Amino acid sequence: MSLIYLLETSSTFFIVSTFILGLLVGSFLNVVIHRLPLIMQREWEQQCHDLIGSAAPKSDELTLSKPRSRCPHCGHAITALENIPVISYLILKGRCKDCKAPISKRYPLIELLTAIISALVAWHFGFGIAVCGALLISWALLALTFIDVDHQLLPDSITLPLLWLGLFFNLFGTFTDISSAVIGAIVGYLALWLVYHGFRLVTGKEGMGYGDFKLLAALGAWMGWQALPMIILLSSLVGALVGISLILLKQQHRDNPIPFGPYLAAAGWLALVWGESLTSGYLNWSGLS
Repeated sequence: MSLIYLLETSSTFFIVSTFILGLLVGSFLNVVIHRLPLIMQREWEQQCHDLIGSAAPKSDELTLSKPRSRCPHCGHAITALENIPVISYLILKGRCKDCKAPISKRYPLIELLTAIISALVAWHFGFGIAVCGALLISWALLALTFIDVDHQLLPDSITLPLLWLGLFFNLFGTFTDISSAVIGAIVGYLALWLVYHGFRLVTGKEGMGYGDFKLLAALGAWMGWQALPMIILLSSLVGALVGISLILLKQQHRDNPIPFGPYLAAAGWLALVWGESLTSGYLNWSGLS
């Protein structure tokens, strides 16, 4: 009995396998979330030094694979046995093996969140080409969410490939037809671009970044223009509620910017998985159906 046959015929085996895969991918996403902004910052600094004709200060090579992960407190190199998703954290009791400094709870939480989301995607879509695309966009949205929370940045190296991947999957009508996907990418970008420039004309301030335009364009490429109104409505509503709550609780000053990417990502993922149910539920509630 082949592995592919088991994955195709046993939903339980498929979901459990995807959960385990999600744990492994979550471990990698922790690296992406931490290192990608640092890599980008080094590239920007190098470009600045090139423009002014000066030599950039030498630094150790930094990529997503090099150097090996280390304890930020003592520099202890993390071994493979110390890097098993979630399990290693529990065995080490959340502390470095060498210096006993605490390890952030965020690492195992991201691994577990990635695994849960991956299992939900597997359960919803089942075995097939659609689940491959849904997993890829889910993992990308998770990385974008935490990078935006940390740095208010949505890297082009994630959003742009995500857009092209959406168009590629929809060449075969995986999530929507290709015409809707292309229109979705165009309208998604232009919708927030117009909001951005309108807000700047009225207030003289920038209300969001260009990364938000590209993310909504990517979501439009995956789900078609028909999903954009729901994504914009959901993300705006949740973003407004969270922002107002943080200001009232004095966790956020009203003049400090709040990243919009996480709300777009969450709304986009909900539209991907439960878009039809959410739309029909809203129509029934509003009496429009």
